[in-house]
Amino acid sequence: MSRLHQSRIADFQEVLGEPTVALAKLRELCFSGIPFDGGLRCLCWKILLNYLPLEKALWSSLLKKQRDLYSQFLKEMIIQPGIAKANLGVSREDVTLEDHPLNPNPDSRWNTYFKDNEVLLQIDKDVRRLYPDMAFFQRPTDYPCLLILDPQNEFETLRRRVEQTTLKSQTVARNRSGVTNVSSPLKTTPSSLSEYEVLPNGCEAHWEVVERILFIYAKLNPGIAYVQGMNEIVGPLYYTFATDPNSEWKEHAEADTFFCFTNLMAEIRDNFIKSLDDSQCGITFKMEKVYSTLKEKDVELYLKLQEQNIKPQFFAFRWLTLLLSQEFLLPDVIRIWDSLFADDKRFDFLLLVCCAMLTLIRDQLLEGDFTLNMRLLQDYPISDVHLILKKAKELQDSK
Repeated sequence: MSRLHQSRIADFQEVLGEPTVALAKLRELCFSGIPFDGGLRCLCWKILLNYLPLEKALWSSLLKKQRDLYSQFLKEMIIQPGIAKANLGVSREDVTLEDHPLNPNPDSRWNTYFKDNEVLLQIDKDVRRLYPDMAFFQRPTDYPCLLILDPQNEFETLRRRVEQTTLKSQTVARNRSGVTNVSSPLKTTPSSLSEYEVLPNGCEAHWEVVERILFIYAKLNPGIAYVQGMNEIVGPLYYTFATDPNSEWKEHAEADTFFCFTNLMAEIRDNFIKSLDDSQCGITFKMEKVYSTLKEKDVELYLKLQEQNIKPQFFAFRWLTLLLSQEFLLPDVIRIWDSLFADDKRFDFLLLVCCAMLTLIRDQLLEGDFTLNMRLLQDYPISDVHLILKKAKELQDSK
């Protein structure tokens, strides 16, 4: 370990060792990258994402409260309607008389169950292919959720719901004649189910934990539910917390990830809401902001892209919506997020990172035709994120 690295670790430990964390100092340190050593990144992200308060004395009670709350979410939401477990304090109800799978009432619990399955199937499809080049998400977690995996319980786990392809994909619909039908619009193919080998009972893979986090989020946020791409946001968060060298924190990676993801989504959720695309808080406005910033920093390159009719929607939509999580390898994404989370004007720096990515390949873009330039922008050629962040900081300082 170099002397410089040791010095940076000491700087972090000093700031985090105070009874009240100095947020401005912490942001300044995190902006230049957070060491993995000693679980520093996990702790800093939890503070920067407003999960942990600045007063250290409050951490213990808050963590217990939030983790207990997440356990309650699991108890309430990952069960089949009409089935409950006595030792969790919920009594079984006989719903067959007034509520049944063919009940056309939109408030029917069965109707809700089938709609939830549609969301679950999309989540399952996406999380199974999360970072396929890494073995991590297919490996079993050291801390499976015993509340869910206990073979004695009567809960229908998400795994069982996904495995029951026929039942889980059925939805209740009424045709124009008022006849109630059961349809299967989202039947899952056997190949997709076997994309990752399912672990034996009592074990679960990391991707299954991510699936559960996203399902709970969708249930608690019906206005947005689940939108494809959220898996790319929760993935780096969970990976960071689930690889924490501190086993006490690592054990609660699922609950901590859920609340940090929820807080992060509160800031970027407008990117995922199509009806807000053209509003001032929507993704279209942000994409145009990338081009207006580029025009200010490099008008020649801006005019070239305009001349070729290369719209920011063609590449910046993915860059901004997914916080660059699909453009780089996971360790590099995590390094970029250190700076994004430390940005006091949350995610303004992301716009500058996007501009930096454009200016760093300006010579190629100025020489290339439409086809070549689109290929460059959709498969970004530079992998050195430190170079990109350095350029973005230069653009920020030149304002």
